[in-house]
Amino acid sequence: MKLASLKHGRDGRLVVVSRDVARCTSAARAAETMQAALDDWANVRPALEAIATELETGGGDPFDQNNCASPLPRAYQWADGSAYVNHVELVRKARGAELPESFWVDPLMYQGGSDSFIAPHDDIPLADEAWGIDFEAEVTVVTDDVPMGVSATDAAKHIHLIMLVNDVSLRGLIPGELAKGFGFFQSKPSSAFSPVAVTPDELGDHWRDAKLHLPLLSFLNDQAFGKPEAGVDMTFNFGQLIAHAAKSRPLGAGAIIGSGTVSNLLDGSPGKPINDGGVGYSCIAEIRTIETINNGKPSTPFMKFGDRVRIEMNDENGASIFGTIDQVVTKYKK
Repeated sequence: MKLASLKHGRDGRLVVVSRDVARCTSAARAAETMQAALDDWANVRPALEAIATELETGGGDPFDQNNCASPLPRAYQWADGSAYVNHVELVRKARGAELPESFWVDPLMYQGGSDSFIAPHDDIPLADEAWGIDFEAEVTVVTDDVPMGVSATDAAKHIHLIMLVNDVSLRGLIPGELAKGFGFFQSKPSSAFSPVAVTPDELGDHWRDAKLHLPLLSFLNDQAFGKPEAGVDMTFNFGQLIAHAAKSRPLGAGAIIGSGTVSNLLDGSPGKPINDGGVGYSCIAEIRTIETINNGKPSTPFMKFGDRVRIEMNDENGASIFGTIDQVVTKYKK
């Protein structure tokens, strides 16, 4: 089943989307909003599935991704992990920092702002190019209510939706914030999620071991930038990430948990750009890190006003699964 939220008020208007992401129909008879559906998922899901079955037989309205908000236009919880430790190791190596051994057994995670997500086809408004504007292509999951202290195995049972995300990062602000010893805040502006959220069963065998096993595609100014396999080199699966987030607190329905930047090794070494025969990268920082390691300094610039980023994932037949995150960086005007 595929779901989306059309722009409407603060919390959107829930619709069911056809498998080919071409048509949609109102979900109002089951739930008005995505959050309302997640709040009572066990009871609401059968009604949503009935609507989805009807939609596949025909009818509905054209699905225009430009009219979509993020599936959850705002959420009670957005916590982003860093499950691809290869990525963490590279970034730290570029600044001369060792990777603590604990990072391989205890996930990194930060709590992002969840009160103002950017719609998947809306601009990314930022005030200053000098902030080091970067995109991060990731996979995320959405849960129902998760009890405190849940095991990783049981945590995976609470995953009900899967999405993609552009976790926008301001690399120039990160070092100063981390130096304070209190984590990210200004360096992590609003994120943007894929137009469509899908249930795990929709992904078939591509969803297994609480991981999504398909390439995550990213494009910068219409040039292929990354196509790493999301299920490869993922040190912590989503069950482990959810259990980490719920160690000392319960998670409310609609909690979003991110994978962190998807990153693949190549023959045990840092990856290569697509043009050099590699799978590329899911953020600019990673290629800059490799350039720094190899050449002493980076050569790929961060994003400028007018730059465009596109993030998507296709099935084995090349058909879009989640729709497309398609955004242009613009100068913020008060």
